Amino acid sequence: MAGNSEPLSPRAKLAVTAGKAAAAVSRAAGRGSGSVIGGRVALKLDPDLLGRLAQHLDVILVSATNGKTTTTRLIAEALRASGPVVSNALGANMPAGITSALAGGTDSKYGVIEVDEKYLAGVARDTEPKAIALLNLSRDQLDRAAETRMLAEKWREGLAGTKAVVVANADDPLVVWAASSSPNVVWVAAGQEWKDDAWSCPACGGVMQRPGDDWFCGECGFRRPAPTWALSGDHVLDPHGSAWPIHLQLPGRANKANATSSAAVAAVFGVPPQVALERMYQVQAVAGRYDVVSFLDRDLRLLLAKNPAGWLETFSLIDRPPTPVILSVNARGADGTDTSWLWDVDYPRLAGHPIFVIGDRRLDLAVRLEVAGLEFRVCDTLDEAVQSAPPGRIELIANYTAFQDVRRRVGN
Repeated sequence: MAGNSEPLSPRAKLAVTAGKAAAAVSRAAGRGSGSVIGGRVALKLDPDLLGRLAQHLDVILVSATNGKTTTTRLIAEALRASGPVVSNALGANMPAGITSALAGGTDSKYGVIEVDEKYLAGVARDTEPKAIALLNLSRDQLDRAAETRMLAEKWREGLAGTKAVVVANADDPLVVWAASSSPNVVWVAAGQEWKDDAWSCPACGGVMQRPGDDWFCGECGFRRPAPTWALSGDHVLDPHGSAWPIHLQLPGRANKANATSSAAVAAVFGVPPQVALERMYQVQAVAGRYDVVSFLDRDLRLLLAKNPAGWLETFSLIDRPPTPVILSVNARGADGTDTSWLWDVDYPRLAGHPIFVIGDRRLDLAVRLEVAGLEFRVCDTLDEAVQSAPPGRIELIANYTAFQDVRRRVGN
């Protein structure tokens, strides 16, 4: 279907109109953007609508445990050098939210779509993407998502024989295993800070050997492929060996890795690395992530971390002690209700920071910090935590719904 620009059928047009109306009602009622309910209504009226909306677009799918929202935004910004883009920029990444986003892109050339890991194979089947970016896989939402090796296997089966160019992280064995069933893969050395989900071989279950940045299985021979793109310090190395400087307003090594993968995707569509990377500089924040806001006469930097790998990357970019840190954890449906992952996070890295703990599961987090030997204070509200913090900019790290709670409170 991709590339076919046939007009929408009357049924599809009705579904789009009804979906937009449902979304507008949801927004008017103060229940969020309305993208999910709008997409659900539209798909109820036309179950094939997602494919119909994608048929005139060059679709790029982005999936990962961490970094997919940011990478989607960076790719979209890069591809705007070549034509108009429609994207689910607010992160509604299941079929209903994706359908709602694409309904607003009738005049677009590209569809840059973030996809929840569990839905990748199905969305790829419906949208026939030209490119798929696979960044990483690690434990997350243990009560909802499959174990990481099972998820990699589902990706591998679902993407087998795909016509898309798969841009995949060569440093994550689970991603490599998933992508290896695809005939056209561009390997990117984007790095892997969190390795605790990739010590056993996804091919045979053997113990993975990880000397330096390399990795291989000593039992079956499964090994890291040779990358053609790489992150090297503050530069992207392209397949010709040229080094292009990365200038981002987004902080941290992880975002440089996201920019490297994004540059590789943009190149698939003829956008040169220099142009792509220059355009990525325009991105200052992503759905509130990395924003610095003023609240109760204090500056707060808002940081999202949803799982052990994400917390590890976030710890690497916060200001040094004695910068105050507020931690907020919920365990609602969108977060996953299992908080056992707290015990996998390397919280001792926060030693020396004044720490304040809020959120629905603040007592669970308090127990974890107590065991880690850290000093902290449990607070009932964000206001109390901010007013209790010593001077200086405050780093606020929260998981998904806790992050949304904070954004609402600070008016972001």
